[in-house]
Amino acid sequence: MSAAYPMMGNAPLTATGGRVADASNSFFADGPVVLPSGGPLYLQLKRWIEDAIHSGAVNPGDALPSERDLATKVDVSRVTVRKAVLQLVKDGVLVQRHGSGTFVAPITQRVEQSLSQLTSFTEDMARRGMAVRAEWLDRGLYIPSPEETVILGLSSGEQAARISRLRLTGETPLAIERASLSSHVLPDPASIGDSLYKHLDKFGNRPVRAIQRIRAANLGAEDAALLHVPEGSAGLNIERTSYLASGRVIEFTRSIYRGDTYDFVAELRLGDPAGAKP
Repeated sequence: MSAAYPMMGNAPLTATGGRVADASNSFFADGPVVLPSGGPLYLQLKRWIEDAIHSGAVNPGDALPSERDLATKVDVSRVTVRKAVLQLVKDGVLVQRHGSGTFVAPITQRVEQSLSQLTSFTEDMARRGMAVRAEWLDRGLYIPSPEETVILGLSSGEQAARISRLRLTGETPLAIERASLSSHVLPDPASIGDSLYKHLDKFGNRPVRAIQRIRAANLGAEDAALLHVPEGSAGLNIERTSYLASGRVIEFTRSIYRGDTYDFVAELRLGDPAGAKP
């Protein structure tokens, strides 16, 4: 296997010195294997593993046997095992950790976010009783790109303040946020605490409205690694342009959300029939 998809192996040590549950000691070690019929052999093996997970015979966090041991157990080739496992990794059923092995993916709590309210990520998660934190990826002042100059209305010689954060709940990454603002609005990006909007509010620069554009995307290698999902996984790209009451653009943000953790919800109302009088 390539470095991006390490071979399955023994369960790793936990922080307390114990070992992650190894499924090869239970379900995968019991009795003969009868694969579901129909379709290519690797898909039969894939369905067999999925059935074991859905039935509870194998649990989230359990480690799979090595590729060689699983091939011997099921009496198929290692190529067949590899194809089945890679498909399950792509589907998010299994996760592979470099140097550790292959594990049943943890159950990820989905988050609903309203599209009808302008709130910060921190405020939105707090309303749901979810503890979130941020890992800074970058924050500083830069020569603006042509796009930043136009969108933010920057004058000649003005810098762009950029902040990039990885948003997590517990140890689960949810989103990557990359925001740009005028250096006049944010002269010291390092001074931001846990919420950009809270920081802007201190100086009377909190946005009052925003326009968001959402599109589906497959995650590239760098973003997928940060979000702990396989390259090519489904994601949501969101561009937000935020405005002050005066109409001035205050913030331009590009965010990438994991497709398996977020549901965006919008309330729709029936419009007035054409030609109807008030």
